Amino acid sequence: MSSDQNGGIDRRAVLRTGIAAAAVGGCTPLARAQEVVARDKPLPTRKLGKTGVALTILEQGAVRSPDRVLRTSFASGIRVFDTAKVYGTEPNFKKWFEQDPAVRKQIFLVTKDMPRAPKDLLKMIDQRLAALGTDYIDLFMIHGLGDNHSTDAACEMVKGQELKETADAIRKSGKAKFVGFSTHHKNRAQIIQAASEGGIIDAIMLQFTPWLGKDEPLTRALDSAWKKGVGLISMKHIAGQFFGDKPKGDILKEVVERVPTLKERNLTPFQGLLHAIWTDERITASCVSMKNTDHVRANVDALRRFKPLTTAQIHEIRDAALAHGPTLCADCDGRCAQAGGTQAALGDLTRFLTYHDHHGHKGEARRHYAALSCAERDWSGADLAAARAACPNGLDFARLLPLVDERLS
Repeated sequence: MSSDQNGGIDRRAVLRTGIAAAAVGGCTPLARAQEVVARDKPLPTRKLGKTGVALTILEQGAVRSPDRVLRTSFASGIRVFDTAKVYGTEPNFKKWFEQDPAVRKQIFLVTKDMPRAPKDLLKMIDQRLAALGTDYIDLFMIHGLGDNHSTDAACEMVKGQELKETADAIRKSGKAKFVGFSTHHKNRAQIIQAASEGGIIDAIMLQFTPWLGKDEPLTRALDSAWKKGVGLISMKHIAGQFFGDKPKGDILKEVVERVPTLKERNLTPFQGLLHAIWTDERITASCVSMKNTDHVRANVDALRRFKPLTTAQIHEIRDAALAHGPTLCADCDGRCAQAGGTQAALGDLTRFLTYHDHHGHKGEARRHYAALSCAERDWSGADLAAARAACPNGLDFARLLPLVDERLS
């Protein structure tokens, strides 16, 4: 896109993107035009494993916001969009596609469902197509693998013959180009390792933080998957008072002493977290539930200014994140419950609280909570101090678990 000789905005370029500009509220006409021109340059992309498909490395996560948020994300250059049956967000896409059919072929659409057995996917995909108002899905995923299966069953599933035949049939039908699964299970390292060995799965969406130790089981599993060409998408990165959706106070001022990198790059803590995640070349994209246009602008701005961080800089951001009280441990592997001497699913309980308080998925949070056994919900008698000491992200279980009981039971 060109500019005039005086450094102004090309009027023809602005007219060509006028509809996109109209979607951006709260700006002066010049600022609006400049934003449109900036968006004309495509966002950075990475290949999704062996699929060879290039995805924008920022993905619009599922939100129950008006469809204008989807439109703003698209106008800002994002081309990967996530949804699922349980989120209740698929109708927004159907409405969008009906109003602007050309959009469907320009985006990479991800949706998910929860089969008991792989063959269930054959019926489920037809239901998802109808709900979305499209005749194909780019990536169809098993949702939350491990939540409704034992770890052994999940591992057997991702490398079993039934899934292979089902995935082949789905791809051959053209109803979905690729097949994968999402997981935030405490034993997801084992499940991901099994998937990399099975050679069936195209992509995995996983709960993730960028400061995993190099010898952690999940790190080794991700290395294996990446080397085998399995595409990796991060999600459920972190949430809390300062890194969640409702920060209090002047965030940048609060952390400037602890994280000089943020001051130097003029980044918010969450923008810094995204830079840390994108520094990991194994991660193709980060799925972020951007609920309003301000979220979209901030995260797209972070992507346009992305430069890899050093290990020391990532550790600065980690320390700031942990100091400000996260409610979600994206590294959870169950060691907290073991240290606390309890059968309660401490990592899941705090994750569901995060869904409720920070992600806006209150119904889903209560549904997940209700599905737990009595033993998995009963944290009474647990040594919560020991659990916190063992937690990789130092969750304050003594503060969080009473809120779980209050809001989810």
